[in-house]
Amino acid sequence: MSVRSSEQTDDLAQDERSAREELNRRIKEQKVVIDELSNLKKNRKVYIQQPNSNIFFLTDKGETLSSCKKELDKMKKDYQDM
Repeated sequence: MSVRSSEQTDDLAQDERSAREELNRRIKEQKVVIDELSNLKKNRKVYIQQPNSNIFFLTDKGETLSSCKKELDKMKKDYQDM
């Protein structure tokens, strides 16, 4: 019985590490997106891709930047809670 519980503990620890690494990767990616949006010239257009689609829609740069920052803050909070 103790061998099984040890294996289950190892599997849970591995899953947690994997989830933590994935979230860390997404945080880094989100930081790059925010930097790119912040450094755009004022006259540049910003498009956002619809989920599960190849369709892009014109969007406001400021709104997109603020939503990206909110998403980054949420991801950082989730990362700290792990």
